[in-house]
Amino acid sequence: MSPLPTTRAARRAKGLDARQTALVHRVAGIVLDYPGEDLIARIPDLRLAVAAVPDPARSALTGVLDHLERTPLTRLTVDYVEGFDMRRRACLYLTYYGHGDTRQRGVALLGFKQAYRAAGLELSDEELPDHLCVLLEFSATQDVEVGTRLLLEHRAGLEVLRLALLDAGSPYAGALVAVCATLPPLVGDEREAVARLAAQGPPDESVGLEPYALPDIKGARA
Repeated sequence: MSPLPTTRAARRAKGLDARQTALVHRVAGIVLDYPGEDLIARIPDLRLAVAAVPDPARSALTGVLDHLERTPLTRLTVDYVEGFDMRRRACLYLTYYGHGDTRQRGVALLGFKQAYRAAGLELSDEELPDHLCVLLEFSATQDVEVGTRLLLEHRAGLEVLRLALLDAGSPYAGALVAVCATLPPLVGDEREAVARLAAQGPPDESVGLEPYALPDIKGARA
């Protein structure tokens, strides 16, 4: 069964229309990016955007914005690198969860690029297409249906990231809670896949994978 009708039905059941889903994805993608002065300056506008979406996404994203607003920028940058760049189970590159540093990851990255290209988006060489912030921006500004489909295709990794951030008490967990609230509830095999990935972690093979090695988080977005 195609995932696209499922995502439409899920939004109706949750009271989320396409515009609200795009707003959640846009705000989540912004707050999950490396923090800087530009992000802090956008917080008032982001609060206005969040006010237009229902709970649990509204409350979850508001919590992240509260944290960003009250925490000094120097502390935010240190915590961001420690939280995302130093922990395998809190990685923002979605293909890493299913493929690790294996040859199959290149095929998965190509799938992202082809989906973006079909929607009229060409990424710069500095951006890996599976970075969650890149995908969420694409979903919000280019094609929410295709963006949601890609999120569903990498649902297990997305859920492992959400659980890892929740377990660590990370304030960024709210962004993942909000994104997952735009997707259908996990069922059956999906739950098993998440549990298996959480227990085993990504594959370790790394031979011949220099083009697909994980860059520093700080340098992930142009």
